[in-house]
Amino acid sequence: MIGREELENREERELRPFAMKSCLTRGREYPGAEHPYRPCYQRDRDRIVHSTAFRRLQYKTQVFVNSEGDYYRTRLTHTMEVVQIARSMARALGLNEDLTECLALAHDLGHGPFGHSGEDALNELMGADGGFEHNTHGYRVVSLLESRYPDFPGLNLTYEVRESMLKHSGVDVPEGFRPQEYPLLEARVADLADRIAYNNHDLDDGLTAGILSPEQVREVPIVDRAFSEVEARHPGIGGRIRSNNAIIWLINWAVTDVLTHTSRQTESSGIASVTEVRAAAAPLVSFSEEGQAYQEALHRFLFDSFYSHYRVARMQEKAKRFLTRLFKEYELNPRSLPPDVQERGAEDGLPRAICDYIASMTDRKAQGEYLKLFQPFERV
Repeated sequence: MIGREELENREERELRPFAMKSCLTRGREYPGAEHPYRPCYQRDRDRIVHSTAFRRLQYKTQVFVNSEGDYYRTRLTHTMEVVQIARSMARALGLNEDLTECLALAHDLGHGPFGHSGEDALNELMGADGGFEHNTHGYRVVSLLESRYPDFPGLNLTYEVRESMLKHSGVDVPEGFRPQEYPLLEARVADLADRIAYNNHDLDDGLTAGILSPEQVREVPIVDRAFSEVEARHPGIGGRIRSNNAIIWLINWAVTDVLTHTSRQTESSGIASVTEVRAAAAPLVSFSEEGQAYQEALHRFLFDSFYSHYRVARMQEKAKRFLTRLFKEYELNPRSLPPDVQERGAEDGLPRAICDYIASMTDRKAQGEYLKLFQPFERV
């Protein structure tokens, strides 16, 4: 059997000097014995995959509410696509794949039901009580709210995983996680994999839904280039196969751009340790200027033509009404909350406990709770 120490030695031999090695972890909040054949980030990965919050991603909205159809992406399918892209990038750059996979798996654990509109609603409702931000809430989930182990609250993940979750997308970082330090390269890879995935897969879902047309999306220069490349290789191709292959081309182009630019930056910087990564003057994992401009143009197009489309806007506004009415009903009648949520309210305050409870819900759980509370003939 290949044991943990041998796997850690393999990391030392095979990963680049600036990669985060398992043996260099700053450890866990609640120390315990190491596993005989799994390095620390493999254990973190397994704890995330087996968590309740991870399973619930299956029925949480990416853009389209679950009831709109079973062929659109959910938070779970989006997460798996981020994992695939992130692992490929980490392997090509000589980084720690286990840690990168962990961060990709965990990056959306803090999302509530109904996507970003749900987050906006909870943030407004919690305005006087600290607000709501899904990255910060994801940290709260893995550090406190998950209840699976007898010896500690949460999942007791390593410092590096929790640090990276907090340093995702520029949220306020507590002093205990050294906000002056740059994130690990593995964290940056997971962040960019997320961006590549949602830009291109939201484009794909928009085409699938008929909200966007191939002619319309070709207004974006990089998308037009993708379609042209596909048509040049496969004359006469059309329909969904043409669109699917254009999406494949776009993802491959974006990943290649990051890998090429990052390789140049790591070589020219001379950085040779994780300590130097944390002290760097700028992030080393990034798009080229051309790649960054293309991603921004694609995101602007999606915002103007897809996220703002009336069909998407209707779903978003309905979701806000759902969650707002649920929140206010629980606040007015706390006895309608489950006993464990009432107990949490006594510790953390009722608004935060209600927010945690609603954020944990899937789309259909929130819809079911709404029916139980407000439809007179629904079983409670």
